[in-house]
Amino acid sequence: MRPVSYERARTVGQAARMSASAGAMPIAGGTNLLDLSKLEVETPSRLVDIRQIDALRGVRETTEGEVRIGALVSNAELAAHPVIRARYPLLSRAILAGASGQIRNMASTGGNLLQRTRCVQFYDTSSACNKRQPGSGCGALHGANRMNAIVGGSEHCIAVHPSDMAVAMRVLDAVVEIQGADGAVRHVPIGAFYRLPGDTPQNETVVRQGDIITAVLLPPAPPGQQFYRKVRDRASYAFALVSVGAVVAVEDGRFSTVRFGFGGIAPKPWRVEAAEASLKGRAVSREAVRDACDMALSGAIGRGDNDFKIPLAHHTLAAVLAV
Repeated sequence: MRPVSYERARTVGQAARMSASAGAMPIAGGTNLLDLSKLEVETPSRLVDIRQIDALRGVRETTEGEVRIGALVSNAELAAHPVIRARYPLLSRAILAGASGQIRNMASTGGNLLQRTRCVQFYDTSSACNKRQPGSGCGALHGANRMNAIVGGSEHCIAVHPSDMAVAMRVLDAVVEIQGADGAVRHVPIGAFYRLPGDTPQNETVVRQGDIITAVLLPPAPPGQQFYRKVRDRASYAFALVSVGAVVAVEDGRFSTVRFGFGGIAPKPWRVEAAEASLKGRAVSREAVRDACDMALSGAIGRGDNDFKIPLAHHTLAAVLAV
């Protein structure tokens, strides 16, 4: 049995300092970390429990017009919060499309953003996986890859990020607030929060050892209807094959505001602003939507089992944009 120490932090600064040493990891809901630890995919030597830190709780509106979501707010609490339901229904719907009720009660906002891929080879410690063991190879490239990426991957990794919440936050231009072990606080747009795998797929985000996610900030939502459509193998408790979050406004028969992002097809929430911009001012039509879908998925590559995701992503986005 591998020894693991457990400690509780009372402040963010204390949690960051405790988590700064090699092998230490903060834990909140633990819904992903405990599974990974049982499989020895993650092998922390020190767990720092952050659940007693009141500064990480609550959803509140700021004087700047943003909504501040504490990192410990549970997925269930966030989805049901009246401000989120009224102003960011896309986020509420995305959260409710993920996991089970029990997991949503435990899982935290910060932890959801940091959850690891569900790639089969990542969880199977007998398989090659550059994300789990750098330099060991990628068993998904020519193996079972039905759930894997069609865009954004590399020859070293084609895992996808599994979060529904992150897709909605990417479309809403959320900003992640992070405090480091030195006490410095930085704000990272979620578009820059996740890294593409390149030749270092083990580095998934900009979070460093000793960093604590303290909150997520949502700017005012753009005008328009908000959508989240998720295609999956089962009606509940299944990860996305393809998902699309979107905000769409139409004036006088023309697109005036369009934002959309994909889940389930890339190592991070996948958004192509050029494809969104191509629709602005165009008359709503099948041709306009088709052109935007083609642009959004240009360069998509199937690896065998996941070839179907290319037309599926195209059809899912087209269905969302057919407002």
